[in-house]
Amino acid sequence: MTVNRPIPFVDLVTPHVELQDELVAAFTTAIRSAAFIGGPAVEGFEREFAEFCDAKHCVGVSSGTDALRFALTGAGVQPGDIVLTVPHTFIATTEAISQAGAFPDFVDVDARTYTLDSALLRQYMETKCALDTGTCRYVHRTLGKPVTAVIPVHLYGQTADMDPILEVAEQFGLVVIEDACQAHGAEYFSKKENRWRKAGSMGCAAAFSFYPGKNLGACGEGGAITTNDEKVAKKSRILRDHGQSQKYHHEIEGYNGRLDAIQAAILSVKLPHLAEWNRRRQDAARRYDDMLSAFEDVIIPYQPEWSRSVYHLYVIRVFDREGLQKYLAEAKIYTGIHYPIALHLQRAYKHLGYKQGDFPVSEKAASEILSLPMYPQLEPRDQTRVVQTILAFLSQSLNLREHSFALRESQV
Repeated sequence: MTVNRPIPFVDLVTPHVELQDELVAAFTTAIRSAAFIGGPAVEGFEREFAEFCDAKHCVGVSSGTDALRFALTGAGVQPGDIVLTVPHTFIATTEAISQAGAFPDFVDVDARTYTLDSALLRQYMETKCALDTGTCRYVHRTLGKPVTAVIPVHLYGQTADMDPILEVAEQFGLVVIEDACQAHGAEYFSKKENRWRKAGSMGCAAAFSFYPGKNLGACGEGGAITTNDEKVAKKSRILRDHGQSQKYHHEIEGYNGRLDAIQAAILSVKLPHLAEWNRRRQDAARRYDDMLSAFEDVIIPYQPEWSRSVYHLYVIRVFDREGLQKYLAEAKIYTGIHYPIALHLQRAYKHLGYKQGDFPVSEKAASEILSLPMYPQLEPRDQTRVVQTILAFLSQSLNLREHSFALRESQV
């Protein structure tokens, strides 16, 4: 195979070079004003991002993890409560639950979308919980803790199926916090409302991450909470700033979780380009789909009719994931795995007592998924090379399997 130039998993250089003059101007403004914490840059970005997400409020914070943590606390989740989420996500989702003083528990994902399975969420509430008539809350029969919230994760750029999740939540009194850290600009068609809804506008609150590799990334860490609930927004603003309602007036103990003004200014430069970047990702995903759909040994991403994914990641499934990843790397094509170990099997959550087989859909996905190169500037010729290399690997693997089968037959 001809050795070509490397194809990165993600390209963080090109968009910053393209926007260099604007980014430098934003940084220069911050330097000359010395407004590094809070101020007009943060407030401006919060207004812009709230409008982008069709939400009333946006609260800029220091990371997606803090966004989830503050959103949970701001929405009224108490220490000792159980918060449900999926085992197929980055650990920040469950870290935020624990850091809010709550107890994480899991519901498996849908086999096609890898997002929260609403039927299993209902099953959890109906079979594992009972209504406490004194508190009017549903309490876990075994753990004796109230189940008060659920975090559906909008994974890989695609929203969870929110209508049935919100229906279960309303029935059982659950607060819904969207983990939208990978879904900037993703849309969901609500049959109940007969309209498209933006990620970050459907739950009580939502959390976004602006880690550099996200569809909308800062030049460092950053995050945001979006909400239509003024009380949640107000509580989140206090939590992010040491519990202050005004300088040196501390209503509660809070955190140092503010969004830097420089990062806010950078995000304001990038935000007007996000819709076009997302469109390019969607175009790249369609090209992958067209080329890979004929491969029986490759499962391509599934996009339901109710979803408009923004393809933060393009994730396929193959039987020999490790073999394919190594083969691609040898051809200088770089990939990722999101995520190789389901959370219930991580050492960090050994104390929860789960074992292999408890969440089979997440476990099977974790053993087969592979994230291909995906970014707005990904060129069609590079995608063709990626697909041709995958085809070469599959052909080689098929020949090896056929040879092995023929060898066994000859020995019978």
